[in-house]
Order: sequence, then structure tokens, then C-alpha cells
Amino acid sequence: MDQTLGADRLLRETISSRQEQLLRCAYRAMGERGVQRVPLQEIAAAAGVSKGVVLYHFKSKENLILTMMRWVLDQAADRIRHAMARSQLPESKVLAMIEAIFVGPQVNRHFYLTYLDLVDHAARVDSFGQLSATFRSIVNGLYAEVIEQGVAEGAFQVGDAEEAAAVVRAIIEGLFLQWLQEEDWVRRHGWYREICKRAVLAYLMRPAGAEAGGAVV
Repeated sequence: MDQTLGADRLLRETISSRQEQLLRCAYRAMGERGVQRVPLQEIAAAAGVSKGVVLYHFKSKENLILTMMRWVLDQAADRIRHAMARSQLPESKVLAMIEAIFVGPQVNRHFYLTYLDLVDHAARVDSFGQLSATFRSIVNGLYAEVIEQGVAEGAFQVGDAEEAAAVVRAIIEGLFLQWLQEEDWVRRHGWYREICKRAVLAYLMRPAGAEAGGAVV
């Protein structure tokens, strides 16, 4: 829990209202066309300011992207955290968490296309790698917390909460990766959400000693 809170502090960053306006414009444009395909001038024009104003607030395009991703990832982590806090039972927390993650077709598509750009950069640029690791630590910590509660109450049958959190994350992100490739991604969004609920609960609630492989995807 303390480790998760420490990572959370690293993700959060105080931003002004003007900076938030620029980040929203950047996120909208980069989610549609890709992080590296959007010039600063386009972001500035969408926000109704000059390119110099963007550079004044963020110094460089790389720093703008890093700040934007921190801002977006912080919102995503908060949404998951608040959804889980509204439920009491471990199973209900997991279902609420998945509902919060599968927030809507357009929102999820925008987020995951941008997030995949972050993952791509994380393998090559240290600053992006640190940001990706921080977000992963926060989300895995939230998953592990509810899994530990479920194990303590006898609802979940997994041996190691940290390992189980990594598996749950793999299920969720793997299903999103498949969903992004669907031609009819709007209509199939709810279908993937329900698959995700069943797959995660089946993994967490499987009989002790049962094999976890193979049946998820």
C-alpha cells in the first residue's frame, strides 16, 4: 500500500489551467494521429495560442508528451481507485474496477492508442520508461490490494497477490489489444468488457491447485 502511494506521488504533477488546456489539445490530436505525427504548431493552433506559448509552458515536445501522459495516466488511476472504493466485497470491487477501465469505446480507443505509443517509447527512452513503470506500479498495486483482501476473506484462490495482479493486468491489456483490432470496435466494446469480467474472476476464483493457463484468450 505504501509503495503504491509513493508511486502515485511520482505520477502526480501540479499543472495550471492553461497547461491543462494545452494537454487536452495535445491528447486529442495525438490520440487520433499518433504521438510523433503531431507537430507542436498543430497543438498550438487547436488551443488558439502560438507555438511559443506551448514551448514556454513545456520547454520541448518530449516534455509536453511526458506531462500529457502523466496527466492522462493519473486520471486513469484515479478512476480505477474511486470505482473500487465504492464497493465492499472483493468480487464487487473487481467488477467495478473493470467497469471503470472499460469506460467507453471512444475513450478507451483514444487512451490505448496513446498508451501504446508510451509503451513503444518506454523501450527506447529512459524518461518514458520511468513513467510507464510508475503507472504499472500504481495499477498493479491497486489490483494486488483487492486481491489480498479477497484471499483474506476466502473469495479468491491465488497464492501470490503480486503475481496475480500481473496476470490480471495481462488479461485486461491483452483483451484491449484484441479489441483495438476489431473492425466493429464500437459495438464489440461491451462484449470484450463482459469477457474480461468473466476471465478475471475465473482466474481469481479458480479452485486451489488448478492450472491457470490457456483458457483466457
